Amino acid sequence: MKIIIPHLRDNDVSYFEHMRRALSWSARLAAANAALSIHAFLPFVFTKTASDTIVEICKEMKGPTCT
Repeated sequence: MKIIIPHLRDNDVSYFEHMRRALSWSARLAAANAALSIHAFLPFVFTKTASDTIVEICKEMKGPTCT
C-alpha cells in the first residue's frame, strides 16, 4: 500500500477515483482496440476512432497539451 499512496497523492485522487478513471480508460481503450482490429481489414471504417480515443484520454490525463 505504501507504493500506491505517492501515486495517488501525485495525481490528487482517492483510491476509488483512481480505480474509476483507470477502469474507464481501460474500457475505452479496449473498444478502440476492437475498432482498430476491424479497421485493419476494412480500412474505410473506423478511420479515426482509435486515434480520437487516444487523444481524448490523453487530454483527460495531461490536459490540453495532447493533440
